[in-house]
Amino acid sequence: MQSDPGQSNPNEPDKPARDDDPIKKTTEQTRSFAEYSGIAFQMLGTIGLGVWAGMKLDEWQHNPRPIWTIVLSLTAIGASLYLFIRQLTKK
Repeated sequence: MQSDPGQSNPNEPDKPARDDDPIKKTTEQTRSFAEYSGIAFQMLGTIGLGVWAGMKLDEWQHNPRPIWTIVLSLTAIGASLYLFIRQLTKK
């Protein structure tokens, strides 16, 4: 008895199509969530480091205005945006 290729075998469980696999879809969603949250923490760390370094420089130089804090904060924001765009276009 040969089975017809068009007929399904009752002893074999039906396998879902590759696009409909819920485990694969969940894994992809988790991976993208982890990737984007990692990018957010990287941006937060870069900006925080720039602000901290600017505050320490202003404190060390006894500046009446927070010039270094502003300059390094804006530089850190620019650098974090550059790294963010670079990571998005790398894919």
